[in-house]
Amino acid sequence: MEKEILGDYTIIKKIGQGTLGSVYLAEHRFVKKQFILKVLPEELAGDRNFIQRFERDVGVLATLHHPHIVKVHTVSFAEGYYFLVTDCIVDCFGETTNLTQYLGVNKQSLNENEILELLSQVVSALQYAHQKQVNGEFLAHRGIKLNNILIGKGERGLHVYLSDFGLSSIVGEAVILTRLYKVLCDQLSVSKPSSSTLREKKEETYLTNFLESSKLSKLHASFLQTYHFLAPEQKTYREKLVGPQADVYAFGVLAYFLMMYTFPEGRFPLPSEIYPDFRLNWDALIKECLKPDPTLRPDSLPAVLEQLIRPERGQIGAAAEKGGGETEERSNSLDWEEGYGASQAKASGQVRGSLLVDSKPKVARHQSRIFQEISGSVRQNNPKPVLNPGEIKRPEYDPDPAAAFHVESTVARYTPKQDEVKDVTPLESDMVIIKGGEFHRGSNEGGRDERPRHTISLTSFAMDVCPVTNEQFVRFLEVMGGERDANNQTMIQLKESRIKRNSGKLIIESGYKNHPVIGVTWYGAVAYAKWVGKRLPTEAEWEIAASSGQEDRVYPTGMTIERTQANFFGTDTVTIKSYPPNEYGLYDMAGNVYEWCQDWYEYNYYELSQQEPEDPKGPLQGVYRVLRGGCWKSLEEDLRCSHRHRNNPGIVDPTYGFRCAANVDET
Repeated sequence: MEKEILGDYTIIKKIGQGTLGSVYLAEHRFVKKQFILKVLPEELAGDRNFIQRFERDVGVLATLHHPHIVKVHTVSFAEGYYFLVTDCIVDCFGETTNLTQYLGVNKQSLNENEILELLSQVVSALQYAHQKQVNGEFLAHRGIKLNNILIGKGERGLHVYLSDFGLSSIVGEAVILTRLYKVLCDQLSVSKPSSSTLREKKEETYLTNFLESSKLSKLHASFLQTYHFLAPEQKTYREKLVGPQADVYAFGVLAYFLMMYTFPEGRFPLPSEIYPDFRLNWDALIKECLKPDPTLRPDSLPAVLEQLIRPERGQIGAAAEKGGGETEERSNSLDWEEGYGASQAKASGQVRGSLLVDSKPKVARHQSRIFQEISGSVRQNNPKPVLNPGEIKRPEYDPDPAAAFHVESTVARYTPKQDEVKDVTPLESDMVIIKGGEFHRGSNEGGRDERPRHTISLTSFAMDVCPVTNEQFVRFLEVMGGERDANNQTMIQLKESRIKRNSGKLIIESGYKNHPVIGVTWYGAVAYAKWVGKRLPTEAEWEIAASSGQEDRVYPTGMTIERTQANFFGTDTVTIKSYPPNEYGLYDMAGNVYEWCQDWYEYNYYELSQQEPEDPKGPLQGVYRVLRGGCWKSLEEDLRCSHRHRNNPGIVDPTYGFRCAANVDET
């Protein structure tokens, strides 16, 4: 189709080939809103019986309203074309991205948290639809695959939408496979059997064997993807057996692929065989969902996820009794702190900090908790961070700067409205105590400003487990009443951040609530730290915390670092705690955002530091402030524990964030 206008829509561009045919991005000429148009091919549009059934069934699909299902609006006819109109789903970059593209761009495996979150959203959509009926039968998607799962913007980071819901049942799996096969053969310029021959074959391996002998292409991948997600009853065209249970099978294929990055074929390995460190019972989910007999598959996908997350009641009771009354909610929480982080923290003697970030309303918040030293030796009087929250000075302005030049006038003078100072409390944060002692910092193999490697002595200090998030920083901005501090220094530039101002109200972009705050100046980081009674870490404290106090650490992760261990060489920030912590229990010490430190920067400061090794706090003055840790777009070299970065304290950058530190009371 080569048209610029189709009915009430202006065609912007073609974005792909879908179940029904060509897919276009278009804008409504009058509403000025973007939609997706799925144009039916001639062989379908010319079948009047099909069009009548299609219009009737789409009318039912248009009644589906769910946050994880792409909204279907209507079927339209214009210029000799029938086309389906659906919502346009865009990601944080304004592009329409499916799960295949998302996984290809990120080029890193999803962790268990992300897989479970994605699958939970898919289950939510399927459970909602499976309760609906069309022509007396329960509605099923019947076409779940990576290309039909779109990635959009959401409050919890990864937000998925199921597209083409129910279209496979309208068109039919045989027609879809035949169409894909024909187009593929046309592209590869090979002979192909007729549609009737293809249907008569009914051999599950026929098309696969054919395609394996042909050169790869996008259509090849699309065909195989469609084929792999089909349940056995769909591949053999047993229409009477095809229903919601086919979605259960496709859900199992999806779960397997997200973990293994391959499709379950023949005798395939279970997740535990490849990833023995997985904490959830993925094997049981795969076994239950991929049963060949549809009548033996689970009737309820939420129950499958419940079984995946929650252990048996007897196990919960035993664990609680053994652990001294540990709550069921804590036992079932899926968090790095309960997995890799917990084992490391227990080995080092870490206990939850006195400042607790807690978004779960059912869990009580405690203003004081016990700290233990990272070394594991528990003192009778446990050290705790010294927090001194002080009154924040807000910017003050002359109510009328031109008052001295006013003359008598009949026009009333302008008096600006006095802003009400909001009483907003900070969102509490986890901290860990890092026991003082002698450490090595710097590197003789690194940059010139990292030399010489030398010994320093630090007193015990506390460090935030994670960088400060958008959700935490926006509360501070509400208290300050603006983006400048009492000295009129810019604290944050909103256009470089994920925080926006809409009609005077501060809004966090959808999906970025728990991402590190960015676009923050050194002045903003210092002001926030003062508000919560903390401070910025010194450069020495930051480096020792990143290396977990060990001499042989090149990166916070050890001698090497992989993209499965930190967010670097990527496209954007990620949610805090998306990757395992270091041995001190600190997250994101490598990648995600550069972090401001307290110190001034001096090129040859380490030569002086080795002569004054007691709690070095940097030069007395300078031009630049220190930044550490690398960011989401850094190369591997920038993630080294000893790597030093610097910039003007008033500079704003979408890769700059911070975390707080505090002194420790050991009495």
